[in-house]
Amino acid sequence: MAGHNKWSKVKHIKGAADAKRGKIFSKLSREITVAAKEGGGEPDLNARLRMVLLKAKQANMPADTIDRAVKKGVGGGQGTEFEDLVYEIYGPAGVAILVEISTDNKNRTAAEIRHILTKNGGSIATSGAVTRLFHRKGQMIIARDKAEEDRAMEIALEAGAEDFRVEPEGYEIITEPAQFETVHQAVESAGIDCDSAGVTCLPDSLVPVSDDDAGTITRILDLIEEHDDVKDVYSNADFPNP
Repeated sequence: MAGHNKWSKVKHIKGAADAKRGKIFSKLSREITVAAKEGGGEPDLNARLRMVLLKAKQANMPADTIDRAVKKGVGGGQGTEFEDLVYEIYGPAGVAILVEISTDNKNRTAAEIRHILTKNGGSIATSGAVTRLFHRKGQMIIARDKAEEDRAMEIALEAGAEDFRVEPEGYEIITEPAQFETVHQAVESAGIDCDSAGVTCLPDSLVPVSDDDAGTITRILDLIEEHDDVKDVYSNADFPNP
């Protein structure tokens, strides 16, 4: 389901089967541990940890699992060292894919990602070719039944949102990264529950995908997203309506 659209991805994460949910929790636990080790276990003082904890909350990750991951990160010792990487990829039909990775063995990870691409018609792009097609933005997704449109728009824009978009499924609030937490806090304080919220990478424009290419591109996105070292996957694919 990766990359289909923002609404299907939210539903996919929230409705994941137990086996899939376990893998999501395992990835989030690693992210939490790495963030706590890097910047400490106090979310108020650690922006990276705050963002990961927000993702964990949206995935309904158990509180005790989160606590264990934080304690593991702040516990010190000679634990595994992880390196953050960004992979720039082209899929079929010229679709751009941006992948954020945290790995303890970049050679192994590179070989495994290349294997996925080779088998499915994708390729590694030259440095900068894909990142220039995306911009870092804060994003909040709100289901239509969670808020009245005019009220949600007023709260978001007054708090400093860059854009408020209305779609059939609900509302999308866009902010500059530095404004995300201020706007998100204003929205949540108003009693409006976000289905998804975080700082993400949004494409400047979308690439239409034909029915013939949709299956292959979806397979690439899903296989990459399922890789243990992958944190986030972004694409500019505009899939046909089912």
